[in-house]
Amino acid sequence: MAEGIRRLPSLNGLRVFEVVTRYLNFRLAAEEIGVTQGAVAQQIRGLEAELGLKLFDRLPRTLALTEAGQSYVTNVRRAFELISDATETLKPEQLHLTISVTPTFASKWLIPRLPDFTAAQPNIDLRILASDRIANFQTDAVDLAVRYGRLPLGSGLNAELLFENVLIAVGSPLLVEKLGPPGQDGNFPRYPLLHDAHDSWPQFLELAFPDNLPTTAKNIRFNQTSLALEAAIAGQGLALTSTFFVEDDITSGRLLRVLPTELTVGSDFYVVSPRKPRHPASVAAVKSWLADAAGR
Repeated sequence: MAEGIRRLPSLNGLRVFEVVTRYLNFRLAAEEIGVTQGAVAQQIRGLEAELGLKLFDRLPRTLALTEAGQSYVTNVRRAFELISDATETLKPEQLHLTISVTPTFASKWLIPRLPDFTAAQPNIDLRILASDRIANFQTDAVDLAVRYGRLPLGSGLNAELLFENVLIAVGSPLLVEKLGPPGQDGNFPRYPLLHDAHDSWPQFLELAFPDNLPTTAKNIRFNQTSLALEAAIAGQGLALTSTFFVEDDITSGRLLRVLPTELTVGSDFYVVSPRKPRHPASVAAVKSWLADAAGR
């Protein structure tokens, strides 16, 4: 017959002990647990009697862990974490996932491909958080993010390249027909330039026209690349954009690449996730789909 587990101290007493070690105050511990201060003190006295050890020194305004108490709480916390992990593995993984992306990435790349995602992963409830603010994986309950930047992107994170960021200039075919090809016959100064928050036009123009920087008819500024692109589609000027944002617009004829110049800025788009994700199967499935959709 298998040997049973050796007799353990009161698990309720151990739980109270762990809470008290965080506050070093019976009253505050009692508030967290939802019992009286006297009940907390009684649980600690009982645990100390059961162990035959003093776990706390009672000081005038606070408590202090004894050497034995300090050693004990380290192992008690580890044991509670093991129990918690074992319990979590019993639960079926929730098939939802929150992904944080920029508004431009959402509108110009992700949302048009959501029907493909739904077909490929019908059981995952995808929640899209579109914001220029960098989401926090813990406080914002984000599972996955597409971030623009340079490595490293943060400690404790996995970052996998999704798109290299190569900028091209685009405009409406109707505007090009009206003003003439921007790269020919001094036509470029006729075109208004549509800027976004990255403001890469000066760098792009130095590369495109190294010998004679053109003047521009007008500069219009937006805080989102997607807004600059919508203005370009509407024929209001030329915009700079990452190539993958406008693949669909160029294919459909809404936009036209107007110059052969390509600007590589050194910051790229990465899929970022915690090294220990809350929902590993869902995160792995969405990362795989993103990589396939990006042609990686």
